[in-house]
Amino acid sequence: MPVRWIPGEGFLGNAYIVGDVLVDAGILPLAIEQYRDQIREIVLTHCHFDHIAYVHEIARVCDAAVSIHRLDAPGLSSDTISLSLNFGSHAPRHPPDRLLEDGDTVGGLTVLHTPGHTPGSICLLSDDERILLSGDTVFCDGGFGRFDFPGGSRVDMAHSLERLSGLPVEGLYPGHGTPVYQGGRHHIQAAKELLRITYA
Repeated sequence: MPVRWIPGEGFLGNAYIVGDVLVDAGILPLAIEQYRDQIREIVLTHCHFDHIAYVHEIARVCDAAVSIHRLDAPGLSSDTISLSLNFGSHAPRHPPDRLLEDGDTVGGLTVLHTPGHTPGSICLLSDDERILLSGDTVFCDGGFGRFDFPGGSRVDMAHSLERLSGLPVEGLYPGHGTPVYQGGRHHIQAAKELLRITYA
């Protein structure tokens, strides 16, 4: 299952194309123009503006359904929850077509509910390929998503990193920064340890 990385520009988050699924929509619509006929569903890892900024435009261009965890769905229409005002903008106000839950499948990927950065943050796992699309839950430098925004939780983040650290992840595709294609589990374990020693 090849994963195509579309780097985020500036403050915008990365996006990824896996089969007919686009993961996150902070990228400019022009960046997915050549894939517009391929994308059938947009999955949002969480509701912050840098990951949802262009979901309305991309959904229309691709005629794609939009999916997000039910706990983060309010952020699609709330400037406060989406933090859009911090970016000098407004929430896209695009209603979701599907509300996700832990254990759901999307395009062959399993939804893992990993709260901490936001209440409805998710990661997407391919067990067979040993790849994890991690949104802003965990990054490839051993870092993890901030939990000092509204709805964030250090306790939830710790539980989420504990859960992820037990997975045999090789490819790790984060919401910001450069993916790694081997040894992703070590980056997750480093993040878990950093959280433990920094916020004990």
